[in-house]
Order: sequence, then structure tokens, then C-alpha cells
Amino acid sequence: MIDEQQLNTLFPSFERALVSNMAEKAIVREYSAGEPLMKTGQNIRSTYIITKGLVKVYREDEEGDEFFMYYLQPGQACALSLIDATRQETCEIMARAMTDTEIIGIPLEYVDKWMTEYKSWYQYVLETYRFRFEELLTTIDHIAFRHMDERLLSYLQKKQDTLKARRIPVSVTEIATDLNSSREVISRLLKKLVDRGQVRMDKSFLEVLDLDLREEA
Repeated sequence: MIDEQQLNTLFPSFERALVSNMAEKAIVREYSAGEPLMKTGQNIRSTYIITKGLVKVYREDEEGDEFFMYYLQPGQACALSLIDATRQETCEIMARAMTDTEIIGIPLEYVDKWMTEYKSWYQYVLETYRFRFEELLTTIDHIAFRHMDERLLSYLQKKQDTLKARRIPVSVTEIATDLNSSREVISRLLKKLVDRGQVRMDKSFLEVLDLDLREEA
């Protein structure tokens, strides 16, 4: 059973009755860094909300190639798990813990029930849909209208904002996978960023120095 005080901190706008219900009905699960939370084809019986840690959500094709979608942080729910749960369909995404992570699972029956009982839950679900839809539009715009160097800068900025740190524990291979590019292309672009003084590379991490710098004409 999750602590109500923790829920109040994560969701200050939730009604007291909703918080009590969540504390009673939610299923607490813990995952180690690198452990999968969801896999394509998995039956979804509950909605996942992150309470601690960081989760990476992505798609995977038949060849096992990944396409990064977004991160989930404490207080955030996976919008696609909300949709799959309410429609009682199998999962169409993959999710993996990037750090040691704790989540709460809201059983399917309560996801719908609370929508009519609690205004704050209704607003939370709608806001989750809206936020992820806007994020999806941004991703589409990046793929359709931006060059890979611009996408790389945006990716690093988002990674920095998510982790709230200049040192990002990420490899060239992981970046290439997330951006659906080749390791050679990403290595070449990162070298340009290093030469410009925008990032510093190390074997185990990448340090962001100044992503606002621009190459001189």
C-alpha cells in the first residue's frame, strides 16, 4: 500500500477521497534500472503512474530497432497504457526503467469509475492525453521538418531537462537508436558539437556545455 502523504505530494490537486482510494486500490511495483515495464503484445490490466525514478517509452519494429517516444517522470502516467487499459487491448509500446523505479498500477475498473466520480482524476487523464498528443506532434515535426543535427540538439536538451543535470549517462549507440539513425551519423554530429564547445564526450557520459551556441557563418 502506498503512503497517502506521498500521493498528496505528487498530486496536490487530487481530492482527499481520491487519494485514499488510490492508496487502497493501487498496486505498488518496483523495477531495477534496465528492467522492462511493458512489452509489445502484453495484456494491459492497469494504468501505470510513476512515483519514483525515470521510465523510457519507445516503439520497437520487427527487426528490434527502437524509436524513442518520451520519458515518464514521477507524477506522470503513460497515456497509451490509459488508452490500452480502457479499451482492453494489448500493449503497442515498450517501456523500460532508466533508473531504479517505483510505479503504482491503477486497476482497469477504477480508471473508468474514477472518471465520473472525481473531477481531478478526469482532468488528470485529459491533461495526460493532451500533453502526450502535443509531444507526439513535436516528434512528427522533428522527423518531417528538421535535419538530424537539429533533432540531436533537441534530443540532448530534452535529456538534460529530464535528468536536470549537465552530465548525461548516454552512449552514441543509445542516441542513434533513440533517433533511429546510424552510429556513424551520430558520432559525426557529436564531433561537430565537441569542436564547437557545445558538449564534452567521455566514455560513460556526455556533458552538456552550451546547446545555445551556433556555428559561425
